[in-house]
Amino acid sequence: MNGVRTLIRAMALLVTLLLTLNVAHAAPITMATKGFTEQHILSAMTVLWLEKKGFEVIPKTNIAVSISRSAMLNKQIDMTWEYTGSSLIIFNHITTPMSSKQAYETVRRLDAKLGLVWLDPAPMNNTYAFAMQRKRAGKEHITTVSQLVARIEQIRQQDPKHNWMLGLDLEFAGRSDGLQPLQKLYGLKLDRPQIRQMDPGLVYNAIRDGFVEAGLVYTTDGRVKGFDLQILEDDKHFFPSYNVTPVVRKEVLAAHPGLAAALNQLSALITDDAITEMNKRVDVDHQSPQQVAHDFLQAKGML
Repeated sequence: MNGVRTLIRAMALLVTLLLTLNVAHAAPITMATKGFTEQHILSAMTVLWLEKKGFEVIPKTNIAVSISRSAMLNKQIDMTWEYTGSSLIIFNHITTPMSSKQAYETVRRLDAKLGLVWLDPAPMNNTYAFAMQRKRAGKEHITTVSQLVARIEQIRQQDPKHNWMLGLDLEFAGRSDGLQPLQKLYGLKLDRPQIRQMDPGLVYNAIRDGFVEAGLVYTTDGRVKGFDLQILEDDKHFFPSYNVTPVVRKEVLAAHPGLAAALNQLSALITDDAITEMNKRVDVDHQSPQQVAHDFLQAKGML
C-alpha cells in the first residue's frame, strides 16, 4: 500500500513539474490596457497575479480602444480587459437595450467567431450615471434619475429663473445615443442654459463645488467616493452595462494551460466597491497603481 501511495505522489509531482515547464516555455503574454486609472490598476494586478502563477506578461499601456481591438484581431496583442458596453456599441454597433447578462452573452458569441474568448466578467460595472452631492441628494430626497427629472421640472414650474444645471461631457451631449434619447426616455426637459458642457474630468469637481446641481459621471471613478457623491439609480435602465472582462485570443489560451482559470479567479474579485476604492487611492490619494494593485492582491491572500 505504501508503495502505491509513493507512486501516486511521484506521478502527481511529475504532472505538476510538466505543467510548470509548459508555462515556463510558453511565449510571453502581451496585454493591452487603455489610458486611464482603472485600466492601469487592472494592468498592474494582472501582471502581479499572472507572474505569481508562472506566466510571463508584457504590458502595453495607454492603448486606444480601436488600436487595441485591431491589434487583437491582427494577433499583435494576446489579451486585454474590455468592457461589454464598449464591445456592444463601438465594435458591433448594437444599441438595443440589454441586461448585463444579455450584453455579455452577445459580445461573447460575436467575438467567438473572430477567435476572441470572453472569460468570466467581473462583478463591477463602470457605466454612466448621474451623481449629486450626497448631502444635497439626501436633502432633496433624490435617489433615482426619475426623481431628479421630477425635481428639475418642479423647479421649472415654481421658479423659471432658477434653473438647475447639469454637467455633461461634450461627447455625451452630442452623441446620437446620448443626451437626446435619455431626455426622451425620462421626459427630461432642458433649456440650453441648463446644460454645462465640460471635460469629463471636470464634472466631478463641478458637482462637488456646487457649480452644477448634478452631472454625468462614471460609476467606479475614484472621485465618486473621494468627493462623497451620490450615484443616482438609472431606474429606467437607459445606460448600457460596462462589465470589465478579460478577453484573450483563443490560440493563446490553448498555448497557456491554466491562464483562463487564473484570469477568472482575478476577475471574480473586482467588484464596484473594490475598484472604486482602488481608483480613489490613485486619483485622490495619489498612490501608484502598482502599489494599490499589490495591496489589494495581498489583502486577498493572492501574493
